[in-house]
Amino acid sequence: MNSMKNRRSIRQYQPKEISPELLNELLETACRASTVGNMQTYSVVVTRDAERKRRLSPAHFGQPMVEEAPVVLTFCIDVRRFSQWCECRQAEPGYDNLEWFVTGAVDALLMAQTFCVAAEEKGLGICYLGTTTYNPDLIAEALELPRLVFPITTVTVGWPAEEPEQTDRLPLAAIVHAEVYHDYSPMDIDRLNAYKESLPANLQFIKENGKQTLAQVFTDVRYTKEANETMSKKLWEVMKRQGFIR
Repeated sequence: MNSMKNRRSIRQYQPKEISPELLNELLETACRASTVGNMQTYSVVVTRDAERKRRLSPAHFGQPMVEEAPVVLTFCIDVRRFSQWCECRQAEPGYDNLEWFVTGAVDALLMAQTFCVAAEEKGLGICYLGTTTYNPDLIAEALELPRLVFPITTVTVGWPAEEPEQTDRLPLAAIVHAEVYHDYSPMDIDRLNAYKESLPANLQFIKENGKQTLAQVFTDVRYTKEANETMSKKLWEVMKRQGFIR
């Protein structure tokens, strides 16, 4: 059976360290991920120290796994190192812009996912933290990130202490488009979301939040327009501070 199809996010870890040798092996594997122009416009900050993890925790809204996981990895867009190389070799870099923010994000996320697949093959559990782009300012401060370095995702990793249920996914027909993009009719939306909306956990989610539909839970409770706009403004400001926007 394909183990990747059985994967799940792990948020509870055994009190057991990951050896430096294993971690380095996984990071070396991750560095073989595809990268734009073979420039490797990424860096990863490895956090093992308990006090450092405590400093990171508020940026991730105090999620317990930040302090409980033996290792926290912050994957960063990093065009600073490549720019410094250019300057040291009598070349003028032009990577302090939105294009290379996006390029660096692609590079860093490819490395992060390659790391995660390699880690799970070794029996480790991982969890992506979507909170990284909510509070990039706090993370940049905690990790002392200089200009042209920006945190784009965080992964907690450790030996699993749980085997949670898999979260639901949309059917392939909702995701894959043959040759060109095919827009969705209201009937398509109903059909493709029927399973997700019928799950007992999601029905309970609707009830607990006093809503009529699962979509309302997302728009009115989890990811509101006001919060999205506030976080977008912060993201833009930190991008400017870190040198990607003029």
